[in-house]
Amino acid sequence: MRIGYFDCFSGISGDMTLGALVDAGVDPHAIRAAVGSLGLPCELHFDTVRRGGFRATHARVEAEPEHAHRYLHHIEALIDESTLTPRQNELAKRIFQRLGEAEATVHGIELKKIHFHEVGAVDSIVDIVGAAVGLDLLGVDRFEASPVPPGRGWVKAAHGRMPLPAPGTAELLKGVPLADSSIEMELTTPTGAAILTTVSERFGPFPAMTIETIGLGAGTRELPEQANILRLFLGTVALPAESDRIWVLETNLDDLPGEVVGYTTTQLLAAGARDAFMTPIYMKKNRPGVMLSVLCDEPQIPAMEEILFRETTTLGVRRYPVSRHKLKRQPTDVTTPLGTVRGKLGWIEGRPPTFSPEHDDCARIASAKGVPLREVYEAAHAAYARSLQEP
Repeated sequence: MRIGYFDCFSGISGDMTLGALVDAGVDPHAIRAAVGSLGLPCELHFDTVRRGGFRATHARVEAEPEHAHRYLHHIEALIDESTLTPRQNELAKRIFQRLGEAEATVHGIELKKIHFHEVGAVDSIVDIVGAAVGLDLLGVDRFEASPVPPGRGWVKAAHGRMPLPAPGTAELLKGVPLADSSIEMELTTPTGAAILTTVSERFGPFPAMTIETIGLGAGTRELPEQANILRLFLGTVALPAESDRIWVLETNLDDLPGEVVGYTTTQLLAAGARDAFMTPIYMKKNRPGVMLSVLCDEPQIPAMEEILFRETTTLGVRRYPVSRHKLKRQPTDVTTPLGTVRGKLGWIEGRPPTFSPEHDDCARIASAKGVPLREVYEAAHAAYARSLQEP
């Protein structure tokens, strides 16, 4: 599996991302052509510069200052009228959607009423659309990133002077491990945070990968303390695997009957949780209790937390993202003397698949036929083994 890893030791911005993509091998003419199709009055340049003594590529947008505020639908219309491919179009819109949702949250208004200030300016639109094109052309299967330093100090924004990280950036970085930095400036911008959190499936240490290419994207300023660059590592991981990122929600309970906890677990699964389970624990004063854990996708977090707060006595829920490596899977049916049983095949490249019968199917057949459940499982495995021998 081909992977891209963003090393954000000096933060990340839109222009740093664009520069790193081109420095890593993306055709700059393709990005310029896509950006040019937006019809915005600007020019995009890629310059070779030095930051902290290291060569890097700096993406620079030339545009006249604007005073217009754009709403999300204005920006989406620009993207729809451009020459971006469907994948590039969808990714660019997702990044802007994420930005808009963050702004809507911090300002407490509806998404459709959000008008973009700095991120709606020409240079930010070029950065995001150009990044969407470059990320697509890079041809990797998965993106990961290091912890992110937001920077220290203050920044002047459309709403006045704000401490770092700026509210929109902080909202975008929720759930992302942050890195400390002594540098008094904005290291991570809202544009950079939106791009990174939209595409990265894991944030953490450098992955076990074979490096092929390293792209260096330069920030605008020269910093005396460190090289102001974003590094993008491209390479392959040793064992191809399907991966994704999910969220873990946890709460400790010691004052509820077991029936209530069991009912809550049922409600969580019915609402779409990937899994919900209990772990026996000892709490304060050696009181026995359980830790109720929920696995879910990010959009499901509000619904899962609503159930936990409604059905239990918890005063708080811990939540954090985790990455998963999964076997490749495929549904398959087998025909047994007792009936047809659904199941799944799971495998890693280069190894034979394993067959797992669906419990509900096996239980249904066992009940209907009046046979032990284990016999249905044995019949299903035998039927799959026979299918491998058939021509």
